[in-house]
Amino acid sequence: MKKSFRYIVLSLVLLLGVSAPKAFAGNEDRSGQAGAPELLINPWAASAGWGNAGMSYVKGVEAMFGNIAGLSGVRSLDVNFSHTDWLKGSDVKISSFGLAVRVGESSVLGLSFFSLNPGTIQETTYDSPDGAGLGTFKPSLMNINIGFAKMFSNSISGGFNLKIVSESISNMGAVGVALDAGIQYVTGPFDNIHFGITLKNIGPTMTMSGDGLSFKAYFYPNSSLQWTVIQRADQFELPTQLSIAAAYDWHLAEEHRITFAGNFISNSFTKDQYVLGAEYSWREWFLVRGGYVFESGIFKGILDDDCMNLNKGLHAGCSVQVPISKSENAPVLAIDYAFRNTYSYKGTHSIGARLIF
Repeated sequence: MKKSFRYIVLSLVLLLGVSAPKAFAGNEDRSGQAGAPELLINPWAASAGWGNAGMSYVKGVEAMFGNIAGLSGVRSLDVNFSHTDWLKGSDVKISSFGLAVRVGESSVLGLSFFSLNPGTIQETTYDSPDGAGLGTFKPSLMNINIGFAKMFSNSISGGFNLKIVSESISNMGAVGVALDAGIQYVTGPFDNIHFGITLKNIGPTMTMSGDGLSFKAYFYPNSSLQWTVIQRADQFELPTQLSIAAAYDWHLAEEHRITFAGNFISNSFTKDQYVLGAEYSWREWFLVRGGYVFESGIFKGILDDDCMNLNKGLHAGCSVQVPISKSENAPVLAIDYAFRNTYSYKGTHSIGARLIF
């Protein structure tokens, strides 16, 4: 076990070393320069309800976004579906589905899909900027996650997550790959102290390609001879992110638990964030959670140049999860809801359902 743990720690350290210039070189002047920003959106309702504070605590399919090491917490089979109304009123919808299955005494495999639908957009051209008679198109942004996690002892787990990133419009698109790595550590007299570290979205640059980058030009004025000119698209980097998190479970009584959690998030292309959150649980049947995500300038308002986030920082959510029978180790059905407060529109709302075997 110790040998395997050394291997995964060494692998994560190597990834940190390779990506350190990206993970810690970010500043507000680079905000908006990265591509694939959907990689930073948490689509899962339960973990989003306390602002991603519980990245040292997250388990199951949701760990494939938060900290892949938590995937090892799957008991047998975990199925998760979530729907997000992103910036309610903007008609942007996010749908996610994932499942994870235990494949050995201590190993778990996971697969999840993320699809962002911005709605229908009017097609325009240089000659027809108003798009009259040109029709519409629907952009497509999709991520596929393939994760593996292993529990090395009762205290230590780790894992890796491979992401396939796809972005496209009607006449061009881009495909890329990225890798996440994470570790979770549990200690304390009642296994009530949690630590976690995860490095996300490490991968090569992406480039758009397709017919949308080409146009026809005449060989010379008043000529009928045309050439097809292909423009070169610039490469763009992925939004690398490093998270260091901790949590503490306070058991008030046999049926009551309060978990306090915190998370430091270092972003390569946006401002660093500090997250504090708490979750109350009654018998693990009814859970209420909340959190706040702080970054520099978030209190100044969306019209201030120092504020670079549409989210106000406040998150809240709840879950109801009950066994579907009275037998021991019965499957559990869970319904989750999360709300994220925003400066514009009517907030972001997520609702999800989980089936835990």
